[in-house]
Amino acid sequence: MPRVLLIEDDPSVREGVELGLRRRGHEVRAAATGEAGLAALAAFRPDLLLLDLMLPGMNGVQVCRQVRERSQLPIIMLTARGDDFDVVIGLEAGADDYIVKPARTEVIEARIRAVLRRLDDGGTGRPAVEVHGALTIDRTGLTVTKAGRPLALAPSELKLLLHLSAAPEQVFSRQQLLEHVWEHSYHADARLVDACVARLRGKIEDEAGSPRYVQTLRGFGYRFGPL
Repeated sequence: MPRVLLIEDDPSVREGVELGLRRRGHEVRAAATGEAGLAALAAFRPDLLLLDLMLPGMNGVQVCRQVRERSQLPIIMLTARGDDFDVVIGLEAGADDYIVKPARTEVIEARIRAVLRRLDDGGTGRPAVEVHGALTIDRTGLTVTKAGRPLALAPSELKLLLHLSAAPEQVFSRQQLLEHVWEHSYHADARLVDACVARLRGKIEDEAGSPRYVQTLRGFGYRFGPL
């Protein structure tokens, strides 16, 4: 089972989430502050980080940015209702998904599994290694290089790229991408898609403002190419 690092300052939420995940077989380490959580990363080596946005001292967005500077560890943010602005900032900082508190343990575990789930070629029969201009996508090794240089892609960024590039020139709506990449089924999370596209473009495009690979069709959605 995935090892989970939980950073949450509310004792009742921290204890509830920790207990629920332990009962389902997860190894969990909990921290009450961002500083303590960052200190625990190297020793605990989690598979995923559950990160509260509203932390004392170093807040969740700052923690997320620090983690992303050195790691592509999957990150799910925990947020209270009404924190829409902070959610957007957190997604832009590199979080892969978010959960609104309070949430049942089965919901949290489902999101954990969705973020960690590996993507294959989806039955498309596409080759394991594809070259698209300067990009080389290895679907078996789950790696991406640009002009021979490895790119550090967060899980949501990699999943999005794999999904779009599996069907070049096909347009996907935000709702379709939510369902296939994030395994969400409700429209309110379109910002997950937009934030992830922006981060992905910043890594794979020569000019994020004039994308060559991940293109926008206004009013319809996104597509990969044509190159």
